[in-house]
Amino acid sequence: MKTLSVVVPAYQAAGWLERCVDSLLVGAEDLEILIVNDGSRDETGEMADRYAAQHPGIIRAIHKPNGGHGSTINVGIDEAQGTYLKVVDSDDWVDQGALVALLETLRGFASQADAVDLVFSNFVYEKVGRKYKRAVRYHNVLPLGRVFGWEDVGKFRASQYLMMHSLVYRTEVLRECGLRLPEHTFYVDNLYVYVPLQHVKSMYYLDVDLYRYFIGRPDQSVNEAVMIKRIDQQLKVNKLLSDVEVNPFEVPPALYRYLLHHLRIVCVISSTMLLRSGRDEDFERRVQMWKELRYDDPVVYRKLRRSPLVQIVNLPGRPGRKVSSVAYRSAAWALQLN
Repeated sequence: MKTLSVVVPAYQAAGWLERCVDSLLVGAEDLEILIVNDGSRDETGEMADRYAAQHPGIIRAIHKPNGGHGSTINVGIDEAQGTYLKVVDSDDWVDQGALVALLETLRGFASQADAVDLVFSNFVYEKVGRKYKRAVRYHNVLPLGRVFGWEDVGKFRASQYLMMHSLVYRTEVLRECGLRLPEHTFYVDNLYVYVPLQHVKSMYYLDVDLYRYFIGRPDQSVNEAVMIKRIDQQLKVNKLLSDVEVNPFEVPPALYRYLLHHLRIVCVISSTMLLRSGRDEDFERRVQMWKELRYDDPVVYRKLRRSPLVQIVNLPGRPGRKVSSVAYRSAAWALQLN
């Protein structure tokens, strides 16, 4: 039995796949690396096959027709043999010392009859051209050195939220919650974070800077210009998140508070990209997005709209648009967003 399965979604990744996979090779026999080649037309598939031949029993190459990021994660979840699962995108990498520490921690949990559902760790923005690397850590929110439940989780800051990079789920949690990410859609990592959380009971925070999140390339999906071009996909994920049923009387208060926080962040991103496009029709779509949320769930709508962050990005009129845009640019620079 493998302790950890690492899913590496790979599309046209020949230029950086080696850096990613080499960072995962720490000599652990209970580590499984699944390179999921998503119909690449470059050398990605051949590289994956070479790695699998060089590291039998550790690396598996899986080839599939192109279906997008979500489809590769779906396949990874189906194929994983590890007790735990982590996704590492092919243009990112991990710190090897932190990975060794993670494996040691997971081995202890995997040997227990009632394994921990979710392990958190930190991630670092490796932004092109920035000497200072911003790390996202959770010291103010999560207890250290012990297994905990939602009753022990604190309040996340406005600039602080969970990303796929910070999570290691127990594989059966992902399967039991029925998570299936939409194909041919970007930004589905928000669903990967959001949907399984209602099925998580026990957690652990490993305070290591594990994941190195490489940003700054002009062709990345999180580049502002690319996000504006793909705004329909951002709005699709936004709607799928808001459609997830969350009963505040049936989930722990801290979990409900976090789910609202995460939805708020995604709505702010959607609003901001619609604003930054500069197109009048996108401004109208932004208004419509909030109207639909108010119609679908008035309670959630009111809670989100009371947030200062939401108010800043939804100031009325053309002067308000300018102020919102300036506020976004300042935040993007400070937080090293793409």
